[in-house]
Amino acid sequence: MSRRLPTIHNIVTDDAGPYRIDHLDLEFSNGERRRFQRLHGRGDGAVVVVPMLDDDTVLLVREYAAGMHRYELGLVKGRIDAGETPLQAADRELKEEVGYGARSLVALRELTLAPTYMSHVAHLVLARDLYPQRLPGDEPEPLEVLPWRLDALHELILREDFSEGRSIAALFIAREWLQTRGQQPGQPNDP
Repeated sequence: MSRRLPTIHNIVTDDAGPYRIDHLDLEFSNGERRRFQRLHGRGDGAVVVVPMLDDDTVLLVREYAAGMHRYELGLVKGRIDAGETPLQAADRELKEEVGYGARSLVALRELTLAPTYMSHVAHLVLARDLYPQRLPGDEPEPLEVLPWRLDALHELILREDFSEGRSIAALFIAREWLQTRGQQPGQPNDP
């Protein structure tokens, strides 16, 4: 069933540091009125990178997660800087966080975090045909890099220190793409 989008009667915006909060005055097609809040991040979104060391092994990073006050395993990720494309940001973040560049970068899809109240979009990028190259990053300490075999994904998702939803979703999406449509590095990247 296709529904008409609610009518926005008014938007009041508050600045909240690295975020902007919109207060929406909405009217739904059935006449009901409600106030919703929408959170916007600054910048052009983010990237989540699945760096494949070989056909079967992904590189994970362990870094401090302030929100949980612990060290977490996850994928390479970061903001898209002004003027960058998602693929350029993915390659830069890969070089900063794990010390590799990629000859093959494939944009798989966009991921949202909590679309009912956030506008944040992360671009999921598969990186293959890696080569050593390090760029200085903004991390306060060197990140631990951990290779993980995709055929042991069932073990990874049960670990206490691997809980970030984007990383979990990205690994399953990338594994499925590689199994059904993956091409060898150097071939066209059309999914």
